[in-house]
Amino acid sequence: MATFADIGVAAGINILFAVAFLVAFAILRLQPINDRVYFPKWYLKGLRSSPMHSGSFVSKFVNLDWRSYVRFLNWVPDALRMPESELIDHAGLDSAVYLRIYLLGLKIFIPIALLSWAILVPVNWTNNTLAKSEATDKLQFSDIDKLSISNVPYGSLRFWTHIVMAYAFTFWTCYTLRKEYATVAAMRLHFLASERSRPDQFTVLVRNVPPDPDESVSESVEHFFLVNHPDHYLTHQTGFLGLWGEKVDAIDYQTAEIERLSKEIAEERERLKSDPKYIMPAAFVSFRSRWGAAVCAQTQQTRNPTLWLTEWAPEPRDVYWDNLAIPYVSLTIRRLVAAVAFFFLTFFFIPVTIVQSCKYRGSFIKSVIQGFLPGIALKIFLIVLPTILMMMSKFEGFLSISALERRAALRYYTFNFVNVFLVSVIAGTAFQQLDTFLHQSANEIPKTIGVAIPMKATFFITYVMVDGWAGVAGEILRLKPLIIFHLKNFFLVKTEKDREEAMDPGSIGFNTGEPQIQLYFLLGLVYAVVTPVFLPFILVFFALAYVVFRHQIINVYNQEYESAAAFWPDVHGRIISALVFSQLVLMGLMSTKGAAQSTPFLIALPVLTISFHRFCKGRYEPAFIRYPLQEAMMKDTLERAREPNLNLKNYLRYAYIHPVFKNDEDGENDDDVSEKLDETVLVPTKRQSRKNTPAPSMLSGASSPSLPDVAEKPES
Repeated sequence: MATFADIGVAAGINILFAVAFLVAFAILRLQPINDRVYFPKWYLKGLRSSPMHSGSFVSKFVNLDWRSYVRFLNWVPDALRMPESELIDHAGLDSAVYLRIYLLGLKIFIPIALLSWAILVPVNWTNNTLAKSEATDKLQFSDIDKLSISNVPYGSLRFWTHIVMAYAFTFWTCYTLRKEYATVAAMRLHFLASERSRPDQFTVLVRNVPPDPDESVSESVEHFFLVNHPDHYLTHQTGFLGLWGEKVDAIDYQTAEIERLSKEIAEERERLKSDPKYIMPAAFVSFRSRWGAAVCAQTQQTRNPTLWLTEWAPEPRDVYWDNLAIPYVSLTIRRLVAAVAFFFLTFFFIPVTIVQSCKYRGSFIKSVIQGFLPGIALKIFLIVLPTILMMMSKFEGFLSISALERRAALRYYTFNFVNVFLVSVIAGTAFQQLDTFLHQSANEIPKTIGVAIPMKATFFITYVMVDGWAGVAGEILRLKPLIIFHLKNFFLVKTEKDREEAMDPGSIGFNTGEPQIQLYFLLGLVYAVVTPVFLPFILVFFALAYVVFRHQIINVYNQEYESAAAFWPDVHGRIISALVFSQLVLMGLMSTKGAAQSTPFLIALPVLTISFHRFCKGRYEPAFIRYPLQEAMMKDTLERAREPNLNLKNYLRYAYIHPVFKNDEDGENDDDVSEKLDETVLVPTKRQSRKNTPAPSMLSGASSPSLPDVAEKPES
């Protein structure tokens, strides 16, 4: 059993590593040769020039100014100095709200830690239950256990203190979550209202466009929306299959070869445009106003709810083009297959299961195989796990990178909950736990977990120090990107573009970073009542991580997309699930401590928490799913007043061009640039006229409204 001395030694070692990483970073970031590694975001924005271009030969590589080493810790106040509004302009709302997750951890756990140390620690410490058990039952325990609920006597009235504190912690957590949800929702709406025009504000993604023997997909889309949205439809771009153009470097190829390849690429592009088999039954449809796009995106288009499916289009950088080709009818099957695969991946954890199932007679081989290989297998698997989970998300057919990352984050958190938390609490693999739970009554499961949790507090304290202290400090050092950049810079970089690509700034990595943060929320909420001594270690993590990742977001990370904090409902939901789990665990633990009479009072906690979650879901989540028509109309009105001559059609025309056609379309100079937005265009159709015909349209499943034979231009 770990003692305070053992925890102190572990803390000292991890603090030493963390300080060493931070000092190494503070020195390495000052060297001109490393400037692109530690400040790549500013280079990508064009706001920083390399210090290696001036000064003496030595000063191009090494910082010779001794005064800068005196101020080597200035990066900390620099990281905290930028206001949140400026941070949003600099890095985007996604990055700013991601940082608020760390602040949320501090807001929740600082008051809880103060309250638990002021009340629960004295209640636990002033008992001698464990000392008596040591004398009579030879029970081993540590000083940390004396600060936990384990030291309270069986059936003691002191357990009511823990119950009251559970209520206090629940109410405070819910209050903080509600306030933060309201704040982030308001930030999102303000961001959408104040931001300059973006293509996704006017564009709707349309899927499952039904085939028509008389018209191409593009013609069908144009006809359908001019008929059903005549006053608001503007233009559309039809999607292509996941084909990618080949990039050509002028330095590596001769001019003649470039011209030949460029001609072939142009011919291939034209062939793809005219070949129906490469056209997907999906399109990005743009409207004249945000209001028109909001109406289309948030309503059902036809009687048949499986055709002409509309949703808000992700921003162009966020589109995952390959999945636009997946038929809508196959999505349900794909997601079922992915769910089954993830279940087996989680509960039949192959690397450890295989090793543990092997039997060896030799003592040395047995020690190596069973004592060393499972840890190595787990480490290797956890490195490739995010890639596996992203592949699963892509297989499921999500259409944006942000949606892919959100689904992968959910699965990563679930995997960590089962194979890191539960496996550590209860000995054995996840499959062995599942087998045990299946042979137990539902009432016994919380008891099994609840009894084991206090005994694992020291393990998780060590885990937090290694992963949350030293690990976070190691993140800012960027040792791997530093080495790779210098290797590429020495051997591969030939052009400025090569040097820019070698910087590899990375991003916040929501699919891996957020689930890791959620594990700390889970640990903090579970141990808040059971072992309060755990909470200060959590607070150090949240504080250190906030400073480190704020620095990284300002200077390093280059976010690939902007979803306007669409991930916050997931963050809120996972914290709620951790809170409910902690309440169930406490209920199970109390039932083994002779406090069964407290069960009715504890049952009310998850009921109240779930009710609170339903309230938040109804009150705030719509802001992350739908765009209020009132907000859309206000934004449109203001924009028309400020920019009356805005040529929206020209602005949106190539916003959602498939990457294989991007360069080709961007270089075009057609005669439609000066086209007026209010111009009415007659759409030619190859379909037989349905004027005054009651027969339903093949496209809409309903009768089309009568159209005039000739569309006249309005008088000027």
